[in-house]
Amino acid sequence: MTLVFKICAATEWAAAEAAGVFKGSAIDHADGFVHLSSAAQVRETAARHFARVDGLVLVAFAAEELAGLKWDASRGGAMFPHVYGHLPVRLARWVKPLPVASGAHVFPQEVAF
Repeated sequence: MTLVFKICAATEWAAAEAAGVFKGSAIDHADGFVHLSSAAQVRETAARHFARVDGLVLVAFAAEELAGLKWDASRGGAMFPHVYGHLPVRLARWVKPLPVASGAHVFPQEVAF
């Protein structure tokens, strides 16, 4: 099983849980897909796009279970997972807070690097 991760505001995820589906953040809507990261990419994603932002969650999904998942070239040719569609919240393997301490996000130990 390959885990992929979504970083989003805790309030966005709470709304998705109420609706049963995560339809994406503002950047996802603008780009036409839901941005995800692999375990090797998620720290850089947090630092680059969510620097010092508190109130976030990290949501883990099994890549093999996501319909519409594609790996697209991004930063410097790196292949990033994107979902073309929505994320059913029932497919989330886990949801963990992504707090900020000393200016950086503190990742849960379940994320292997």
